Amino acid sequence: MKHVSTVAYFADDSTRVYQLMQWLPVLEVLDGAHPTAVVVRDASVAEVLRERTSLEVLLAPGFPELRALYARLDAKVVLYCNNSMLNFQSLLESRMLHLHVGHGESDKQSMASNNAKAYDRVLVAGEAAVQRHLAALMELDASRLVRVGRPQLDVPREPVLAPSGRRTVLYAPTWEGDADYNDYTSVDVMGAGIVDQLLSVPDVRVVYKPHPKVVTSRRPAVREGHHAVLAAITAASMQDPAAGHLSLTTADVLAVMTDCDAIVTDVSSVGLDWLYLRTEKPLVLTDKHADPDRLREEVPVSRCADVVTPGDVPALGALVADRLERDEHHLARVAMRHHYFDDLAVGDSTTRFLALVEEMVVLRDRLLGVTPLDQGPAEITA
Repeated sequence: MKHVSTVAYFADDSTRVYQLMQWLPVLEVLDGAHPTAVVVRDASVAEVLRERTSLEVLLAPGFPELRALYARLDAKVVLYCNNSMLNFQSLLESRMLHLHVGHGESDKQSMASNNAKAYDRVLVAGEAAVQRHLAALMELDASRLVRVGRPQLDVPREPVLAPSGRRTVLYAPTWEGDADYNDYTSVDVMGAGIVDQLLSVPDVRVVYKPHPKVVTSRRPAVREGHHAVLAAITAASMQDPAAGHLSLTTADVLAVMTDCDAIVTDVSSVGLDWLYLRTEKPLVLTDKHADPDRLREEVPVSRCADVVTPGDVPALGALVADRLERDEHHLARVAMRHHYFDDLAVGDSTTRFLALVEEMVVLRDRLLGVTPLDQGPAEITA
């Protein structure tokens, strides 16, 4: 018998489960204050999660099963890390408050959609995210936007990379998105060139960590670019085994960042995670569309980073070598970190997150006229 007050809901298949995975350690902390269960709709996802977390993982494949499960749980708050279409089946439950927590902070257009209006609260990282929503959406109730930072970045992570006497440069591209407007990947048009240039920098270890969906991409150009990068890393490793060049397709990119000295990445959450965690280290951002005015307007972090377009790739090696010696954008990154994440130190985001969930639990009970004496344990069965 276990009483559950909070549910983390995930409706997609295993190709997107990475969106929830980074939340698991935070949810385990939340579980200590407000008993938390994970509700999924796909059996393969349930199997993966049960190997990764101590939280109860409950499977509800169909809508009737979901309704029956929610009736048994009688939870108070449900958390959503994405905008799956099947979220609307969960949103029908009127006895819970619904919080969208997202799975990253980025300047992709998909980060601000009308789906935000469906939730009682939308957790955002900071001022940049608030402005992004207000600029993109009409008739949005801005009071639903709550600034909590990035709790997922507070979690200590075991180092992934072996110690090296070389400086380590990380190439961490995103995937192509699910629509042209959301396509920011550099893998297809710049990936091989980027890696060749990084490998040319003296005394450098190059690490390639693509987005999980780059590895499984169905777009031929992305697949070809990915395999070209892998081949380049493999060839360089064979030529100079002591360099330690690596391709890491399954590692946690946040754990990889810990031991890196510079990053080349696309418009995605990775660049902003770097800004939060590694503010003191150089950041290079790609712009496959070669539209600097648009990038500067829509992607504020580009104002404190070197930007590389396809035409700039031949000079990337020299640029990175220079930045490893003379980091001209450090102070600008410090200021930009405030724009995206307020003045939050590591640990503060989790504190905000826990306080918000507590507030929502209390609010839910007040709205329903529930008192502590009215509550009883709910039996959980998968």
